[in-house]
Amino acid sequence: MAGGYFGRALVVDVDGAGATGGPLPLDERVLRAYLGGAGLGTWLLHRLAPAGVDPLAPEAPLTFVFSPLVGTPLTTSAKFAVVAKSPLTGLITDALASSQFAISGKLTGHDAIVVRGRADTLSVLLVDASGVRLEPAPELAGLPAAEAETALRERFGRGWRSAAIGPAGERGVRYATISHDGRHAGRGGLGAVLGAKNLKAVLVRAGARVDVADPPAVLAAAKDLRGRSFGPATAKYRELGTLANLLAFNAVSTLPTRNFTAATFEDAPRLAAEELHELRGVARNSCASCSIGCEHIYSRKGGGSQRMEYENVFALGPLCGVSDPDDVFAASSRCDELGLDTISAGGTIAWAMECAERGLIDAPWLRFGDGAALLRALDEIGARSPGLGELLAEGSRAAAAVVGQGSIDFAPQVKGLELPGYEPRSLQAMALGLAVNARGADHNRSGAYEADLSGAVDRLAGGQAHVAAAIGTEDRAAVMDSMILCKFLRGVFEEPFVEWAALLRPVTGWDVTADELRATARRIVLAKRVFNLREGATAADDTLPARMLETPLQLDSGRTAALTAERLQSMVHAYYAARGLDDTGHPDPDALPDLLLTP
Repeated sequence: MAGGYFGRALVVDVDGAGATGGPLPLDERVLRAYLGGAGLGTWLLHRLAPAGVDPLAPEAPLTFVFSPLVGTPLTTSAKFAVVAKSPLTGLITDALASSQFAISGKLTGHDAIVVRGRADTLSVLLVDASGVRLEPAPELAGLPAAEAETALRERFGRGWRSAAIGPAGERGVRYATISHDGRHAGRGGLGAVLGAKNLKAVLVRAGARVDVADPPAVLAAAKDLRGRSFGPATAKYRELGTLANLLAFNAVSTLPTRNFTAATFEDAPRLAAEELHELRGVARNSCASCSIGCEHIYSRKGGGSQRMEYENVFALGPLCGVSDPDDVFAASSRCDELGLDTISAGGTIAWAMECAERGLIDAPWLRFGDGAALLRALDEIGARSPGLGELLAEGSRAAAAVVGQGSIDFAPQVKGLELPGYEPRSLQAMALGLAVNARGADHNRSGAYEADLSGAVDRLAGGQAHVAAAIGTEDRAAVMDSMILCKFLRGVFEEPFVEWAALLRPVTGWDVTADELRATARRIVLAKRVFNLREGATAADDTLPARMLETPLQLDSGRTAALTAERLQSMVHAYYAARGLDDTGHPDPDALPDLLLTP
């Protein structure tokens, strides 16, 4: 077996009051073809998820996937992927988190842990090198993930690491998260999948050892990468964190505001990293095995502190018209306590605010700019309160299907997943990336905004160059999410595929090349699309909300940002052609054997 791997996944079946686990051998061809993380998780989902399965059914698999780099001294490599069929989109979703759970999970002796079935009562699943067991844990019901983790450490000992859900996951909110140490596998409702199995947490304990092929070379590569991680490419993240994007995006009219009715927010400076750093900054922190330290901690009104990033501030601030930092901090904290994805929560509430102001739903208290209303809505969602809470717990697409009256046209989602903080009309390479991505509206699996913001393309006039930019960032993300390395390192690699191959060789012992990794990226992207096609996705899903295609934006510069349906579809079909797909988004059958999906 190659270095960095065990060559097996653990498949756990939870049944009533017990659990059994057995190995699924992973051929070295499969490991080399998909690497680990999101890539290997995609292959496992093809193999183990029944076609058409309800994401919340007992037989739907939830997979924790590690990678060959986990446990090495390579900076930012302590990450794991969680992969499943999303209850929010009905398609594949994969989410990454950084924590010691990744290291301990891999050192149970497995490259992935797959969970199926359902417990009779709220329970926790324990996995270590000796096997699996199910323990009832009804006393954890309703606790935030962080409190549940504390209780589990006290009960089972500090050697165990847990990935847990909050109340939203227990109640099946379709954008609930899975959390460990305050970090979240956030998008797509993975917490609801774990909750549907009546599991509050999965606990892992290290007890095995995995070797690398060339330890001295791995140490040398780690030392070099660590040094580069302190360079200018990561300076923004160290100094101000991702929240530094807020004022920059506002300045170029790409900060989504009041449910994408505007692209600038007049009160953006109140929420900006620059001001908060001066007034509220209290600490910096790092993920496990990370030398960047992008996490910035701010003091909260009345005591306590809160980790703030661009996406949670955008979604709970400008998108909902809320400008008071204390309200945004409180809302972010509430999402952490409930176990809610901040992007989907903010997007769904912003949609509901517009519906309320239009008189489409009976919630006169729910208004843009009202921080108290935002907090009330979050509480109703987390509790699945009858009426509005139940409606919004389904996400904006499903809620719009209930409300009707044209509300789907301004529901801020693609394939059911709410949009992140990038205005598609003024970032048209990103518009394509959002439209075609397998996970839905996604800035982490398709970072085409890089080309828009760098000036490499005309961000207001999508075309062929934008297609190449979208494909390039999608391919690079596919490899980084499978090796796994943090995206904040991407700027330190001058020749990414060449340098990634150089990292993999001493770990695995493979003679992997840059060209092989480019093929790996294409394989992973295609395998995700093939899964979605199997589950009923069509070319019609590769689009954006009608608002983005029918309503131009007036920019502060005096220019107009307009993205027509015709322009987007032209780019989508050019993307299909470049990916080797037909006009319906289906691959050539001759390409399928390379995916290694048939037993």
